[in-house]
Amino acid sequence: MTAICLETKRVEKPWGRKDLWPGFKDVSEGGEPVGEIWFQDPRGHDPELLVKYLFTSEKLSIQVHPDDAAAQAAGYPRGKDEAWVVLAAEPHAVIGIGMREVMTRDELRASALDGSIEDKLFWKAVKAGDVFYSPAGTVHAIGPGLTLVEVQQNVDLTYRLYDYGRPRELHLDAGIAVSDPVPYVAPFVPLEASRGRLILADGPAFVLEHWALSGSGKLDGGGRTLWLIPIKGGGTIDGRAFVAGSNWLVEGDAELSLEENSEVLVAYPGRGIIRDIWQ
Repeated sequence: MTAICLETKRVEKPWGRKDLWPGFKDVSEGGEPVGEIWFQDPRGHDPELLVKYLFTSEKLSIQVHPDDAAAQAAGYPRGKDEAWVVLAAEPHAVIGIGMREVMTRDELRASALDGSIEDKLFWKAVKAGDVFYSPAGTVHAIGPGLTLVEVQQNVDLTYRLYDYGRPRELHLDAGIAVSDPVPYVAPFVPLEASRGRLILADGPAFVLEHWALSGSGKLDGGGRTLWLIPIKGGGTIDGRAFVAGSNWLVEGDAELSLEENSEVLVAYPGRGIIRDIWQ
């Protein structure tokens, strides 16, 4: 089998929720809120990408991630580009991404120390279906009232710049050093590769696609590992049923069948769209 069903890991967070999302069991009475669900390789491998669901009830810290070079200099295997696909958003939900104006790193540090960074971050109103690709170095924060899928380079490396007075560690020296405190410019404009197949991001760290397709065929990454993330409906892969809320790793090729009205995200490392990914 080349299609591997990834295991889920529930991660408790102070900003998480007890009511999650269809496909995931809500938190039981008296349990701690869950902020993230990670999908991990049951073989213990360390793949290039990591997929998460996020459930927010409060603002996440204002933070930044290093690029490959800075992360490797600090002893990590890779940096952290990430992308978010918003599944649900309460009224007035926002994501902070990039700065309102170009700042120096000294100005960024001063604003993190006095708390004015919260007002200098650009907070964008978001709705279900919105997509953001956040390259390493982008100062960002996710607001409350959101359910989203996050696809990222697989490394647990976050530098907090500001946390609204919560008693958690900040990482000002490391975070300021890797920050690019400028307004956010989307690195890629979504385009339709074929009917029902929308390219949401094309690198530099990974490609992310959205499929609203049905039918059967062969899924082939042409030597690149694929992450298949069903977000609506279901189908089968190599004869095994899948539903929304699961996550599959495809190494090589696999037989894929999608039910009517299904939607899946497909991610794979690197830059460059695989044209004949499903035949």
